[in-house]
Amino acid sequence: MGFKSFLYDYLIASGMSVTAAQYLNAALLTVGLLIIAIIIDLIIKKIIIQLFAQFASRTKTNFDDLLIKNKVPRNIAHIIPLIIVLELIPTVYLDFPYFENMVFKGLQVFGIILALWVARSLLNALRDYFKILPNLKDKPIDSYIQVFMIFAWIVGILSAFAIITGIEFIKFLTGLGAASAVILLIFKDTILGFVASIQVSINDMVRIGDWITFEKYGADGDVIEINLSTVKVQNFDLTITTIPTYALISDSFKNWRGMTDSDGRRIKRSLSIKLDSITYLSTDQVNNLKSIQLISDYLETRQNDIEEYNLSNNINKDLLLNGRNLTNIGVFRKYMQTYIDNHSGVNKDMMIMVRQLAPTSQGIPIEIYAFSSDKRWKNYEYIMADIFDHLIAAVPYFDLEIFELPNNSSFKGIKKELVSKDDIREMLDNSNM
Repeated sequence: MGFKSFLYDYLIASGMSVTAAQYLNAALLTVGLLIIAIIIDLIIKKIIIQLFAQFASRTKTNFDDLLIKNKVPRNIAHIIPLIIVLELIPTVYLDFPYFENMVFKGLQVFGIILALWVARSLLNALRDYFKILPNLKDKPIDSYIQVFMIFAWIVGILSAFAIITGIEFIKFLTGLGAASAVILLIFKDTILGFVASIQVSINDMVRIGDWITFEKYGADGDVIEINLSTVKVQNFDLTITTIPTYALISDSFKNWRGMTDSDGRRIKRSLSIKLDSITYLSTDQVNNLKSIQLISDYLETRQNDIEEYNLSNNINKDLLLNGRNLTNIGVFRKYMQTYIDNHSGVNKDMMIMVRQLAPTSQGIPIEIYAFSSDKRWKNYEYIMADIFDHLIAAVPYFDLEIFELPNNSSFKGIKKELVSKDDIREMLDNSNM
């Protein structure tokens, strides 16, 4: 009051009218108060930041470093100047109650915004800290932080409206009940995302770092972020696909976590053998195949068993169809099984199977079902290619053929034959003439 009275008295003594002196006095005091508030804010901000920095350098945890990174001390420093200004406002606008009320409400609204800034920076620091914890780094922390901030902003906005309109907060909140349908419509996606985030977290459907495939959205890669409204997937071509969070519970997608957590990556691929290349094996053919080391012992044992059976049952072997026989596809299937069993890239502790599938119009598939010992994509592809490179090259040794759809080269021989017949007809026609 002393400085205000001194300044006011000085203006009156200078010959200024009472009204003009009051306005000029209030303006000068406002400017002075702003300057003081800025100076105090700079001093306190510098002190608090230095204290936090010194404290952070002496502690082992990096949470205090994250507080500084997310500007928590800087935002807290604004609180003290705001309190000082609120205390001095009645003095500055003593002659102008209307302006005092307006400025006071404005500062209260700014105080709410400042509180939200502090809460946001603190929650961001907690988010960054939780993400580096081993037990929480794959959890959708962003979703939880966003939920808290949404509720905080709703409460802050309602409080600001209550301050501006002069209505008590409870009455103001009650009055919004009639507009709840409109509010639900506006925040539909947010509510759906919130519910989806909770279900995704509780059911452990997706974690950060999971490899997922979502064909509807063209996503095939690793989850890098889960928040309230979207899930970000970095595809293997390094593009980013954004998926609505609620789509994870409303649509079907594939999560490869089970494969990555297991001891191997599945190999499931087949060779289609032409049906007309499948035959019984004669004794000479079996003897020739015994030179293949992987199945020589099998062929020896199997041949002896078959011959003993056929002799004991007086089977007429002039026709191969009679009695028991080896087939080239059966021996090849055994070769595939033995080869896979001995391959260094296949996990021997998981299922290894070579099976014959139902015949189709494109031959009879012989499928390998096994698991690679190395789950890394590049190495997995190498192991699978190495296996099938060998098996494709091995097919002719068993007098088998792999089915291929006809192409231009398939008709070359037929075309030459047709041309030669046409030439013969032309020659005959010429001779008759």
